[in-house]
Amino acid sequence: MEKIAFFDAKPYDREWFDKINKKHEIIYYECRLRPESARLADGCKAACAFVNDVINAKTIDALSEMGVKVLLMRCAGFNNISLDAAKGKLTILRVPAYSPYAVAEHAMGMILALNRKIPRAYIRTRDFNFSLVGLTGFDLHGKTAGVIGTGKIGQAFIDICKGFGMEILAYDPHPADINGVRYVETDELFRQSDIISLHCPLTRETRYIIDEGAINLMKKSALIVNTSRGQLIDSEALLSALNDKRIGGAALDVYEEESGLFFEDNSDKIVTDEVLSLLVSRPNVLITSHQAFLTEEALRSIAEVTLQNFDDYLEGKEPKNEVKAK
Repeated sequence: MEKIAFFDAKPYDREWFDKINKKHEIIYYECRLRPESARLADGCKAACAFVNDVINAKTIDALSEMGVKVLLMRCAGFNNISLDAAKGKLTILRVPAYSPYAVAEHAMGMILALNRKIPRAYIRTRDFNFSLVGLTGFDLHGKTAGVIGTGKIGQAFIDICKGFGMEILAYDPHPADINGVRYVETDELFRQSDIISLHCPLTRETRYIIDEGAINLMKKSALIVNTSRGQLIDSEALLSALNDKRIGGAALDVYEEESGLFFEDNSDKIVTDEVLSLLVSRPNVLITSHQAFLTEEALRSIAEVTLQNFDDYLEGKEPKNEVKAK
């Protein structure tokens, strides 16, 4: 039996990892993984981390000094890891896909809620205000969806859009053979799309793929939805466009400065992030707290793949989900 130091543990994490785990001792910590907390992994073979943990060179060195050999990422993204620093010190294993349907369905749910003003209508009717003034949306049928990133999640989202009778434009450096989808460059996608949905990883090339220039190309009625990574969007540029009515609205499940805020209850604190505070206050912005992945099926898959990655490592099998520096 090997020990796993599990960081940033939430009740839903514990539930599913305890259900799936049959072999190892998992030590749960509520704190995030960072240089100061890495010492908690002393005596553990593996550390398990999540999207907003700080896994820089200092963290990696500290884990290595504690005897940790494997970093188990219970997520697909790894942009928060210093891969160069991990060379020769840690084997990094991730969960490349858990439930693409979970994320794609949440993206469409946010679009529907934003477009048809469902949160506003819900709040009104709780006060027995049944006025329809200000709640007008538009039909999705016949509109154009622009999808950036056509991996498994992007393709699942495209299937949903087709069900609504939408036209599909897509951008991806590695196009897939998808019936009924026309690949275009980003400028054309921005100009033509009524809805723009981000399903790409965060890389040097995709950071701020939605910036001032991109927004200026978009229709004034366009809706942006982001269920991928916060830094795909320049938040200040987005806020400026919303204030100037140069864009229809935004649905954000992620935010570029979400670390320390998302996944936590901050209702009794003063949030000093002015951009986020202003975005939350806008009537044409819908924000959820990085919850697109949060379904029973996805949580089960994350636990299964994370633990299987560790078992494969211990058994000397070729790690199929390893992440390395290029």
